[in-house]
Order: sequence, then structure tokens, then C-alpha cells
Amino acid sequence: MILVVGESLVDIVVRSDGRRSEHPGGSPANVAVGLGRLGHPVTLATSLGDDERGKVVRAALERSHVEIAPGSISAAPTSTATAWLDARGAARYDFDITWDPAGLDTVPIGPLVHTGSIAAYLGPGADAVEALVKRASETALVTFDPNIRPRLLDDRDAVLTRLTRLMASCGVVKVSDEDLDWLYPGIAPTAVARTWIELGAGLVVITAGARGSFAVHAAGEVHVASSTTPVIDTVGAGDSYMSGLIDAMTTTGLVASGSADPAAGVRGLSLSDLRSYMHHANISAAITVGRAGAEPPTRDELPPIAGRP
Repeated sequence: MILVVGESLVDIVVRSDGRRSEHPGGSPANVAVGLGRLGHPVTLATSLGDDERGKVVRAALERSHVEIAPGSISAAPTSTATAWLDARGAARYDFDITWDPAGLDTVPIGPLVHTGSIAAYLGPGADAVEALVKRASETALVTFDPNIRPRLLDDRDAVLTRLTRLMASCGVVKVSDEDLDWLYPGIAPTAVARTWIELGAGLVVITAGARGSFAVHAAGEVHVASSTTPVIDTVGAGDSYMSGLIDAMTTTGLVASGSADPAAGVRGLSLSDLRSYMHHANISAAITVGRAGAEPPTRDELPPIAGRP
């Protein structure tokens, strides 16, 4: 069972022509949906309201075979993120969010745990997430996506301090070039990635839109070009890349249950296998940007991982 920890909410999408629509969203929830659609058993530990929007989100999670962890439903209203799309389909966000999950100290830990985004920084839940990540890293591979939301963060130094602590527990980090521009303005993304490797991360993958994705690993660095596809919008693209990357790692046996060193497989990756994993993740993201909203692919829509059974 894969455990995903983080926010689930309703995306209110406002297009450049003024049309509005609502879709279930939230970065960790999107990753969980992506994994569920690909056939992975996945549980989402989150914070959802017991209201109409919350019911819509829960129904969408269940349709994608995502279990909801006990303690995830609360009396608070379901959070929202308003995505304002420009004429190219690129999104900027405004948020109305509460992050105060219950039960993270007792949620069962599987062989892989994914978290990040708002859940990693917004109080009061961020401290509980950090404690869970530290506990999980002893027995599970931890994957992490910072997915920075600047409108919710007013203290960059506090974010950087927390990130530094988290890196020691993360086997895989996926981060966008836009996140790194906010976190470390003026510093080359690969230089930041090498610092994170020194802090303890086993692999850092940087997504850069049309420029493709870049990886920094102890064995070297890899660049994979982006997949060419018409763009409807970019909502959920990074999350589909993350679920595609996790899918590649788990499908090829990189994640082992009960390992004494959960990140050993990541640290031992060859650059050729890493390139295949990134290509697989690129295809997942490309399918998502070709349709409206955060709609990750199903197993039938993804080709086999190159060079693997």
C-alpha cells in the first residue's frame, strides 16, 4: 500500500474567457488519483470537510480506487484553490484552505510514502507531516514534491529551514524550476539539487516545462526532453509527472517492502534506468496537459517503461 499525505480540495478553474468550472484537486490528492488509476493500492491521509464539495472530492477519489485514511473528514469546510488560466493555459492560484489533519501519528506506513505541497508548510498540520516523514523514512521510501504556493507563504526562511530538515528523510524529490526560482533566486537549479543530495536526498528531479526534466543523482545528471503535445491547461501536470515517476519505480521493483535501507534502490539507480523513469513520467504529464483539469492517465494510456518488462 502506498501512503499519500496531504491536501485534497476543489479546484475552481477560471479560464481566460471567463468560463468557470470546479474539479477535485490538491497536489497530493492528484498524485494519489494518478497512482490509483494506474492500479496501485493507495491510501490518502488528508483533511476534507463533511460538506457538498467534500462529498464530490471523496466520490472522485473512490472512482480512482483511492482509500481515504481514518480521521480525514472534519467539520471544517472543504478547501478550495482558484486557478486563473491565461490564454496559454498556464495557471496561477488563490487559496482558501485549512490544513489540520487528524490521525497522522497512527496512520499505517507502507513501503512508499509521498507528501509535499501545502501540507508540508501550512500550520497547524505541517509539523505532523514532518514528524510522519521522519518516522516513515526508517521503513519506507519517501518521495516529496515541495510544490511551493507563494500566496500561502510569507516567510521564505522558515520554509527553507523546514526543507533542509525534510531532505534528510527524502529518498526522491521532484521539484519544478519555478519552485526553485522562489526558494533560491539566482542559484542554478542543478546546484540546489546537488546541495539537497548532500543533505540526504537520494535523487532530485527538476521539471522545467517545455525544457523537459533534469535529474541529479550520485551517479551523474540526466536530461530528458519534454513530450510534444497540444496543451489544454497545465493543471495537475506536475502531479501526473510525480505519479508517473512513482509508478516507474514501483513497477520495476525499485521499492522493496521491509528493506533495512528503503532508499538503497534509488541510490543504486543507473543513469539509463533513471532516464527511462523520467521518460515515463514525461508521458504521464503530457497526457494530462492535453485535457482539461487534473486528469491523470490510466494504465491503458501509458506505454510500458522503456527497457523494462
